[in-house]
Amino acid sequence: MRERSPIADVVGEHIQLRNAGGGNLKGLCPFHDEKSPSFNVTPARGYYYCFGCAEGGDVITFVRKIENLTFTEAVERLAQRAGIQLRYEQGGYVPGREQGERLRLIEAHRAAAEFYAERLSAPEAAPGRRFLSERGFERADAERFGVGYAPNEWEALSRHLMGRGFTSQELIKGGLAREGRRGPVDRFRGRLIWPIRDITGDVIGFGARKLLDSDDGPKYLNTPESPIYHKSSVLYGVDLAKREIAKRSQAVIVEGYTDVMACHLAGVPTAVATCGTSFGEDHIKVLRRLLLDQAEFRGEVIFTFDGDSAGQKAALRAFQDEQKFVTQTFVAVQPDGLDPCDLRVKQGDGAVRDLIASREPLFAFAIRSTLSRYDLNTNEGRLAALDAAAPIVASIKDPGLRKTYVVDLDRWLGFIDEGFVIQRVQQVVGRTQEGGHAPGRRQAARGAAPARPAQARQEPLDPAVRLEAEALKLAVQRPALLGPEFDALGAATFTLPEHVALYELIVAAGGTVAGGPGGREWVDRLLEQADAASPGETGIDLTSLVTRFAVEAVRADVNIEERYGAAVLAKIQEVAVGRAVAQVKSRLQRLNPVEEQQEYNRLFGELVALEQQRRVLRERASGA
Repeated sequence: MRERSPIADVVGEHIQLRNAGGGNLKGLCPFHDEKSPSFNVTPARGYYYCFGCAEGGDVITFVRKIENLTFTEAVERLAQRAGIQLRYEQGGYVPGREQGERLRLIEAHRAAAEFYAERLSAPEAAPGRRFLSERGFERADAERFGVGYAPNEWEALSRHLMGRGFTSQELIKGGLAREGRRGPVDRFRGRLIWPIRDITGDVIGFGARKLLDSDDGPKYLNTPESPIYHKSSVLYGVDLAKREIAKRSQAVIVEGYTDVMACHLAGVPTAVATCGTSFGEDHIKVLRRLLLDQAEFRGEVIFTFDGDSAGQKAALRAFQDEQKFVTQTFVAVQPDGLDPCDLRVKQGDGAVRDLIASREPLFAFAIRSTLSRYDLNTNEGRLAALDAAAPIVASIKDPGLRKTYVVDLDRWLGFIDEGFVIQRVQQVVGRTQEGGHAPGRRQAARGAAPARPAQARQEPLDPAVRLEAEALKLAVQRPALLGPEFDALGAATFTLPEHVALYELIVAAGGTVAGGPGGREWVDRLLEQADAASPGETGIDLTSLVTRFAVEAVRADVNIEERYGAAVLAKIQEVAVGRAVAQVKSRLQRLNPVEEQQEYNRLFGELVALEQQRRVLRERASGA
């Protein structure tokens, strides 16, 4: 069984694996929450092991744990996957008895999906076919997604499945039927049916849309919780989207079955939807494993919502879960209120692709949605809007990203006083931390993120902050690669207080010029300087900081270190110039070019010079 079930293939159906070198593969562990991958698979030996939670074993162990099966059920699951017919001892093979419960329910759902799909072509299914046609779907589209029709009869499916050897208890336990006075009664009747599959492609439940006026049930009816169906972790379309999600590092979250179909048919094959429940933490875990969502900050999750008030409220609810992702999160809202399905019908496939392309960062959407409730033409309205938006900005965990949105908030409100906005946001941060999660009074006053134990330190999310860290690592480990240009950057180039402190420490120790080629002697010198420095009001442990940056791996290959050092310097200067450009543009927007022509022309000249400087730095960074 193990030989016919390559562990990399089986594990790869649940999480994205990437080459880790040495013949190993690595991904995010499915058995515990983690920000960076520590789950390793060794295909040559057929074993997996997680260095984060110490889970390990062979392919059978993996299937048992990931699907909560017994040993026998796991073997049956793998046999089914590999197309192997098992032979049962101690009395021989008896269908429906020795087979595990999960496998029986999976087989019942597969048979039910086939039954429903066949009935879609029956005369009585005309309302279902009309429903699909009105939404732009053809028969081939229905077949692709397995859409079917549940006859408007009490026992049509139940009779069919019991005739195939399934028991009434199995039908009821799997949610296909419910208990009636004289036996099982079909759960779905006179409805359009979508099969809901797990990540491996097995049908585990159904979603059913009301078609008949005589149906007094809800518009959409879903399979109830069962041994194989848990709605809090089920994503419709994940079986079709998982490869593209991994390939593109993108997941699009839509609201319904037809929206998933429309997106896939329009060229957005990364779309998935929740099934009868709101998007939650268990859904996040599934997507993170597919995205290999880690500290590189390279992927994206895009939420689509209707443009009405309910859709905006849904987007703001999603904001509460935003920071459970490491990757970037966005919102795509169609202003005219059309969902992806209706948008495709009225404006075509291109409009659906454009909707996704027009995504807006989720933080920006949440802040802008809050500001839209106030009159920004009055001082009172702008101040009230600032106080309403401040908690959103304050909730951003990454300090660098929080500072960026403080700048944006000031620009959107038109105060032209970043210091005032920062103070207002910091007051909110301080009140939040005083509520029981404050790391300390001085940290609360500075608006810093809650302190973490050293071993739980996480990579910053903001690319600019990560760039700062990379420059500082080079300054500590290989100062000769940076030279006097690094020493001339100035402390204002850095955004995190700990980065500013380390930069000032390096300069105080003589700068990278004094560091020469680096090595132990230079690090010892920095540590001596750190020991002599007073923590002052910052409360930063400089000794620990130097040690950390001396140990962390530099991203560059040893063969391109010289070019890498020049590129890092150019990029970090480009970011600093970019901030200056944004500030000048903001000031220009507030000037009247006719009444304040002299100041406007001066700032415009300054903007042109800064843009030229940024282009030169960008060329240096890309050519290094």
